[in-house]
Amino acid sequence: MTKAEEGKQIVLDMKFAGIIETYSKRYNVTLEEAADLFYNSQTMSMIERGVADLHCRSNIYLADELHLELEEKKQQPQQP
Repeated sequence: MTKAEEGKQIVLDMKFAGIIETYSKRYNVTLEEAADLFYNSQTMSMIERGVADLHCRSNIYLADELHLELEEKKQQPQQP
């Protein structure tokens, strides 16, 4: 991993921590629950891939996007 790649990963890790903390506070879940939800989400995947420069959005915006994603998943019928 190059220094630039390491730097980018550090910035993303800090961003992820901020999103998790914000989600935990806004939606009254533990940090562990928030981390589990975030690290298993499409929102995290899209940020990591650099889709639409989501990493530039605020932690509040991204925590709310995560919440919307999770709410949409609840609405989808479960597959057997």
